[in-house]
Amino acid sequence: MAQGIWIVAEHREGELRKISFELVSEGRRLADKMGQPVSAILLGSNIKEKASMLGKYGADKVIVADDSRLATYTTDAYVSVIAQLAQVNEPAIILLGASVQGKDLSGRLAARLGAGMAQDCVAFSLDNSNLVAKRPIYAGKAYATVTFKDSSPQIATARPNVFELNEPDESRSVEVIDAEFSLDDSQLKTNVIEFIQEAGGKVDLTEAERIVSGGRGMKGPENYNILEALADLIDATVGASRSAVDAGWRPHSDQVGQTGKVVSPNLYIACGISGAIQHLAGMSTSKYIVAINKDPDAPIFQKADYGVVGDLFDIVPALTEEIKKIL
Repeated sequence: MAQGIWIVAEHREGELRKISFELVSEGRRLADKMGQPVSAILLGSNIKEKASMLGKYGADKVIVADDSRLATYTTDAYVSVIAQLAQVNEPAIILLGASVQGKDLSGRLAARLGAGMAQDCVAFSLDNSNLVAKRPIYAGKAYATVTFKDSSPQIATARPNVFELNEPDESRSVEVIDAEFSLDDSQLKTNVIEFIQEAGGKVDLTEAERIVSGGRGMKGPENYNILEALADLIDATVGASRSAVDAGWRPHSDQVGQTGKVVSPNLYIACGISGAIQHLAGMSTSKYIVAINKDPDAPIFQKADYGVVGDLFDIVPALTEEIKKIL
């Protein structure tokens, strides 16, 4: 009989990502209602020392698969290992992050295990032992509530920055287990040669607590310096609309929206962004949305908690100066 909740931890260059702790926290809340344990699955190379951090957020066990071929994420290797572990241990629920890695991994894993899967969820609950997931549909215009039936394991991905983090309990211990698995080199079709780090060292958009985004109203790439100045001041990450990215003003990694990155920061400041439905789909779950646009009828104002009708080239520098005075 399937039992227990698993979360699949993510790391980048050996450092656990925030979504890993969000997954453990949410897994703990669900497990407490089910009266079952939470296990974190941690794949990597020389990664075992990070296991205790997952325990502090609520994991009872951390199953570590340590292998040089798992040092960086590849679909073939990670799916193979996790599928083997799931087939032996039979978890009831497996939660992953709705990150680029998690979306890629979850779909392949669900197919490998013949399991149902709910993508990009913003809330979870339980109907007896079945997972109930809430997820946006129609580009964020509505939400669907989906329930798993006769599916084991039940697989779902959680949108980053949506689920509440537990306070880490430094006194909490965790059982660390070395996973037993096999990897066939002949079945590993990809190999990561190197990572090229983007300049700036800012937090990734999907994990950022604050984002300052610019759209077509920025008029050109040279004007993003005013957004960079504001972002530096409030420790935010700079984003962009699709129109700005398509124009070549910002790299695709900065794009927020349905065809870019889905974000859920505490604060989202939209500058010169009209609010096309594709953009709103990528940021509408932000806690507070501030819109700055000279068009009072811009759709972005319908989603904004605070709106400023005016020229962003006047408003943003003035806002930056006022924040400097406060700080």
